[in-house]
Amino acid sequence: MSNPDAYDLIVIGAGQGGGPLAGTVAEEGQDVALLERKHVGGTCVNEGCTPTKTMIASARVAHLARRAEDYGVEVGDVSVDLETVRERKRDIVESFRAGSRNSIEAKERLDLIEGDGRFVDAHTVEVALSDGGTRTLTADRIAINTGTRPVIPPIDGLDGVDPLTSTSIMELGTVPDHLLVLGGGYIGLEFGQMFRRFGADVTIIDRGAHILGREDADVAEALQDILREDGIRILNEASMTAVEEANGTITAHLDGDDVPAQVVGDELLVAVGRRPNTDTLNLGATGVETTERGHVQVDERLATTADGVFALGDVTGGPAFTHVSYDDYRVLCDNWLYDGDRTTDDRLVSYTLFTDPQLGRVGLTEKQARERDLDVTVAQMPMTHVARALEVDETRGLMKAVIDSDTNQLLGAAILGIEGGEVMSVLQTAMMGGLPVDRLQSAPFAHPTLAESLNNLFAGLDLGPSEGRPRCDEANPA
Repeated sequence: MSNPDAYDLIVIGAGQGGGPLAGTVAEEGQDVALLERKHVGGTCVNEGCTPTKTMIASARVAHLARRAEDYGVEVGDVSVDLETVRERKRDIVESFRAGSRNSIEAKERLDLIEGDGRFVDAHTVEVALSDGGTRTLTADRIAINTGTRPVIPPIDGLDGVDPLTSTSIMELGTVPDHLLVLGGGYIGLEFGQMFRRFGADVTIIDRGAHILGREDADVAEALQDILREDGIRILNEASMTAVEEANGTITAHLDGDDVPAQVVGDELLVAVGRRPNTDTLNLGATGVETTERGHVQVDERLATTADGVFALGDVTGGPAFTHVSYDDYRVLCDNWLYDGDRTTDDRLVSYTLFTDPQLGRVGLTEKQARERDLDVTVAQMPMTHVARALEVDETRGLMKAVIDSDTNQLLGAAILGIEGGEVMSVLQTAMMGGLPVDRLQSAPFAHPTLAESLNNLFAGLDLGPSEGRPRCDEANPA
């Protein structure tokens, strides 16, 4: 082993948690090594949020163009040039990636080291450098931010058909005739609707009774109906038992009640989950314990079972969202640099599924609340009762909120509708501020906005007024 280079902090992985953590610690006068084996920015910038939402935007334009006649606009035939869509995606990714890299390289006490890191012990990392050779680094404190990668399940014949993943599907230059999607989660649904709008036939194969198995059944089934309305075939309670390819045709063999024995297509996207990038870290040399699936075990302050070693982001097995990874950075930053006592225990987790319409979710589902034996009131309303949605002819979906019957506090909400993520964020803000629902019931939101629909969502509830709330509170028109 070569003579080690000593740092105050080593961060393995330049993702949306690791990059900011390394930069902030360096700005505070500590020497930091940031290791990255591929691209700075992590999954979000390179293979996740940025490229997928860029392509989803193109798909929505195609969808609206085909609906132009509904608004009295004539556009003619609509076609999609996937190479141009791909090039636009690449340009935006490169711009974001370059911005992340420039920010890192501007930090005087931060060294960006490109290569693959592997623990020698809990305070020593050996790096196989991308341009050849090795370096050995030591630090009293090390943070793991290595993220996850797509899972390829052990299905007979799957390796032989060269299946697409959430990364490789974005590099297609032509639209498939028929895209098969294995998995009815976030990734499968977003790509399924995207490629349907690009012009492909799409079949989604899902093992659950409905898509989005962790969501309330009524919300998931409402989205399922929307996707079917868009022409997507969804096969529930279906398992893929084998797959084969011949002459450019992929045949998937299925098992399940009320599903066909076979479905055929020309491309297959596998979207059944992701696995942590921990298998090459040599964690056995550190005392860092992992779960059965390989996620790094951490406590509420993101400390691992090895003294001085921490982990943040998707690799910990928590909610796999960029904003959660970034909040992990905040936890470590506050505690390390500013004598804070921040933890992940009281974090209110939200997410947005970028189907069209969006599904914004925060807090508990109704099912989760009832499983905890909470006394709850449920408010629900279709988007057809939302004035703004009617005006723009985007009325698919519903709003649903779960309320503590004793305190009038929101426990959770799902907004399946136009800009569902933005409306959900209004409710998340109310939850963070402890604002009771009866205050939202009478809040003078601007008209006509989507947020104004919260008046109507809660208007039918018999809620005791909080101090200062007017008692005259009928539902708004439309």
